[in-house]
Amino acid sequence: MKFSIVIPARNEEAYIVPCLESICRAARPYPGQVEIIVVLNRCTDATERIALEYGARIARDDSKNLSRIRNTGARAAAGGIIVTIDADSRMSDNMLVKIDKALSSGKYIGGGVLVTPERRSLGIIMTEIVLWVSLFLSGLAGGSYWCYRADFEAIGGFDENMLTAEDLDFARRLKKHGRRQGKRLTTLLTAHIITSCRKFDRFGDWFMLKMLF
Repeated sequence: MKFSIVIPARNEEAYIVPCLESICRAARPYPGQVEIIVVLNRCTDATERIALEYGARIARDDSKNLSRIRNTGARAAAGGIIVTIDADSRMSDNMLVKIDKALSSGKYIGGGVLVTPERRSLGIIMTEIVLWVSLFLSGLAGGSYWCYRADFEAIGGFDENMLTAEDLDFARRLKKHGRRQGKRLTTLLTAHIITSCRKFDRFGDWFMLKMLF
């Protein structure tokens, strides 16, 4: 197995179908080499049934800890490359090909991808700018994370002691791990994910900037 796609999911029946369909499209160049692992977290809706209909493997973790949930999926993985994506996001058709090419080059330890919101407003655009400037200045990656499973395990996966910003912490540790091997952390500029704006829909298009400032 080449790729293991790990998706944390808590009552995601309204969002997970487009995510799964996008993975199936991205997996076409790798027949039989891509597995989807949906980690069910206290689900009471049809998420499991939908995941099974798309051929996903099911893992379970009822903790209120996203790092632990992602790590549960990674421990169940059979693929040599771990890719994380949220259930309300969709990957571009070329994303797995670009990940494969980047890792095969030997230049990169792993990284993230560009994030495109499903809709835009002034508040969302300003949030995008602030987040990407922060990532650029820090040299970290965002979006969907990917790396060889051996490197994921070498850094201990996501830190289960962190309840927030666990993704940036993961990127920081992966970057440090890569530096010791002469490899860089990168953000793929020719692949992307489209992500739901449900948090903006719920809390307002300026909510994240208000939290930051």
